[in-house]
Amino acid sequence: MAADTTAPSLPLTESSPDQPPVSLQIRAWLARRAEGVAIPVGAVIAGFLIFSLFLLALGKSPLAFLDLVWRGGFGSSFSLQNSLQRAAPLLFAALCVALPARLGLVVIGGEGAIVLGGVAAAAAAQPLQGFPPPLAVPLMALAAAATGAVWIGAVGALRAYRGVNETIASLLMSYIALALSNHLIEGLLRDPESLNKPSTRPIGETFMVGPLPGLDVHWGLGIGVLACLAAYALTERTTIGFAARIAGGNLRAAQIQGLPVGRLVVSFTALGGACAALAGFFEVAAVHGNANASLNAGFGYTGILVAFLARQNPLAILPVAFLLGGIEASSGLIQRRMQLPDATVLVLEGLLFLVVLVSETLYGRFKLFSPHLWAEKRGAAA
Repeated sequence: MAADTTAPSLPLTESSPDQPPVSLQIRAWLARRAEGVAIPVGAVIAGFLIFSLFLLALGKSPLAFLDLVWRGGFGSSFSLQNSLQRAAPLLFAALCVALPARLGLVVIGGEGAIVLGGVAAAAAAQPLQGFPPPLAVPLMALAAAATGAVWIGAVGALRAYRGVNETIASLLMSYIALALSNHLIEGLLRDPESLNKPSTRPIGETFMVGPLPGLDVHWGLGIGVLACLAAYALTERTTIGFAARIAGGNLRAAQIQGLPVGRLVVSFTALGGACAALAGFFEVAAVHGNANASLNAGFGYTGILVAFLARQNPLAILPVAFLLGGIEASSGLIQRRMQLPDATVLVLEGLLFLVVLVSETLYGRFKLFSPHLWAEKRGAAA
């Protein structure tokens, strides 16, 4: 019998002359997708076990630490809303890493784009005073997004047309962005009335972004969720996303096929930069009311960890950002109750990032998650 060309070319089994049993196909489908969950979860557990040794060396209880993380980040409605507030900028920062990663790029300069986006939003608010808020606030967001797109898009252009390593370029551009922002905040854009803590002029109460209905969390969370959903649709459900995945998998093959690799690199890095800058916009328009040194809060660096834990999947960024947001929200409680420095949470995040990087070498090595290695039904799944 000739093989059905519409079905995967699989070896025939004794139980079915035409195709593998449906139950085996389902098991194979679940096995492949379980790998993307099991390994990151195992990495988080391993990272915390290593962190527990660090706590024990300091004479602190890991169980007490976990209890405080739960109470400070997830144990009450106030804690949950605080965690969601912390997660909002992480959604945008993670997209700045995840979108270029579709092309095989490692962009880690989101922190600079966040700060510059906040400064651009605060600067744009001044000439817009007197404009109706429904017009002025979107223009502020557009100014922030355009600034981030140009900044990180320049990294993509350097990579596409000059072969400059995007990881190094984005990191160096981030340092330049932070220095430029400090210069503007403390110089040209400084509010003369800000004495102890230099900042730009306030954007005004009328331009402040309010909370989501029923939550004490600003609209940045809702827009961040929509941005993740849109990023997933772009990367997984469009021809542009398919072209990006092809270029990321084999750059030379994409060029041979005539794909516009250069434009894809610039477009995806610019889009990631725009997302990161929106985090800065919401920090100004929903939290601080002006641009100041508090914009440099490390969201861009935590976003790198979120993106890697989510394996660059925009949908997986949602729960991972909430988890990391909860851990960061509990840092104050941990500091007070356990007499530990506030940077202790950063130690945990650093260990998690290291373990996640090591865990990348484990994909495809476990027989349980690799149907093509199953001895009984070798080749029974696509």
